[in-house]
Amino acid sequence: MPDSQKLEKAELRELDAEFKNEINTDKKCQVQFNPETLKVSFANQVATPSGAGDQKGTPARQFVGAGTTKLSLQLWFDVTAPMPPEQKKEQDVRKLTAKVAYFITPKPEGDKFVPPAVRFIWGSFQFDGIMESMEESLEFFSSDGRPLRASVTINLTQQKITEFTFRATAGPGAKQSPGTRPLTPAPQGKSVQSMADSQGKGDNWQDIASANNIENPRLLQPGQLVDMNASASVSVGGTFQASASVTLGT
Repeated sequence: MPDSQKLEKAELRELDAEFKNEINTDKKCQVQFNPETLKVSFANQVATPSGAGDQKGTPARQFVGAGTTKLSLQLWFDVTAPMPPEQKKEQDVRKLTAKVAYFITPKPEGDKFVPPAVRFIWGSFQFDGIMESMEESLEFFSSDGRPLRASVTINLTQQKITEFTFRATAGPGAKQSPGTRPLTPAPQGKSVQSMADSQGKGDNWQDIASANNIENPRLLQPGQLVDMNASASVSVGGTFQASASVTLGT
């Protein structure tokens, strides 16, 4: 059988204080499931010139400061999901989310505490900044009270607006791998066959189910993400359940 293509995973890496070189590579955090969306927002601080309030018409505005750029995303972690052979199997999901929390934990620097500089990378996307906030939601517990699944929402910020950074990838000629293609959340009560029928791929529903490692293609969980472009020769390495309402990508 053909080898499965490697799934490109997003990562968090620590940078030095100048946001140039990667440091403490042992703290690098590779996500378990790639984010569904990345939200980037830009803002300039603007001010109305003093004394313009009594004039008619729209007063001129001037830019103040360098502005800010923010990145928001949500990550999911699940210790009940299949793990790569090289990764230790954990019993508590917070063992996994603690690797993300490292990047929001301030470090002593003289008489002050400074958060580490962070680089988020995924394929051609790169964002350098400081982790401004992190919110962890524990979603599923074992019978003895251990949290097994968690969603983590993080916000990174940089105190400037710069040109986009594009990382080198395999190029347009390379075969696209799962995780970089659109994923379709399963609607309530849908099966792989019905989803495939709705996209004109009814004859290939078994291949789609096999490529997504779906054990029961006749009963999908609402919001379960499915790569409808996958074939039997490409495995996405497990399934993932999330609360989603849109088809990702274009």
